[in-house]
Amino acid sequence: MEFAKRIFCRSVAAAAALAFTATGAFAQAYPDRSISMIVPFAAGGSTDLVARIVAQKLSEQMGQSVVVENRVGAGGNVGAAAVAKAPADGYTILFATISTHTLNPLMAKKSSYDPVKDFAPIGLIGSIPNVLVIHPDVPAKSVQELIALAKKDPQKYSYASSGVATPLHLSGEMFNRMAGTSMVHVPYRGAGPAMNDLIGGQVPVMFDNLPSSVEFIKAGKIRALAVTTKQRAKQMPDIPTMEEQGLKGYETYSWQALFFPANTPRALVDRVNGELKKALADATLQKRLEDLTMTISFSTPDELAAHVKEQLDTWGPITKATGVQID
Repeated sequence: MEFAKRIFCRSVAAAAALAFTATGAFAQAYPDRSISMIVPFAAGGSTDLVARIVAQKLSEQMGQSVVVENRVGAGGNVGAAAVAKAPADGYTILFATISTHTLNPLMAKKSSYDPVKDFAPIGLIGSIPNVLVIHPDVPAKSVQELIALAKKDPQKYSYASSGVATPLHLSGEMFNRMAGTSMVHVPYRGAGPAMNDLIGGQVPVMFDNLPSSVEFIKAGKIRALAVTTKQRAKQMPDIPTMEEQGLKGYETYSWQALFFPANTPRALVDRVNGELKKALADATLQKRLEDLTMTISFSTPDELAAHVKEQLDTWGPITKATGVQID
């Protein structure tokens, strides 16, 4: 009996060692074909811009194309759900945001995925401020002037965002609650289409990620009234914060990260995390992201997992207070 037990234990150990060796060899050979990076928002928005910069650098480092695919719909839900259901083989990556992994799950009546159970965290990339912008014909030079206009003529002032349940939508709802306004939300299928209509005058107000608004602000095509973070953006220090203009405690921002489908081998997760760390340490890439007003915040997979849980705990009460729900 004792002899048989020793044989069994040795067999188990040998099998485990073989599996470990096979997994390691698989990770070393990976990738042997192109990788799909799913961006759940429209081309032209800040998420898309950052994703393409990161994907290009990862392609260079890994020797295989990392191809950005825009899967648009439901404030990021469509793209995230597609990745959650994709094979866990390392060839489908979600370029995730606070929308896909915090706001959507919290605000959906019935979510099509679980932000914790259905994904394998790879690493955090960073965070970016949001910004309140208006069409130049709107006669407001400050947040308080916009509030006065919106209260005087509530039918005239609506605000655009990149979609329902996005941080930009939530930024507008928080603004309405704190400012006592009732601007109607006009959701778009991404920041790009929303910006086109803001510039064209179809909507007077928009909450956007600062990166996708920067060039239009500089060109005078839109006017920035405030950033939504506690501090001013160092790349555009002339734009005051909401809090500086009377909305005490107002703060929203967006973060971005990479996820695999759940059950992706840890060896592949660690491999891509290492490549992401290397990419974010590159001075040229850092400059490009900082020009888009991003604050780089690399993390390990475990740190990203903890971050998602912390964000769900933080935003749960806030989203509930807004009363906003998505189908």
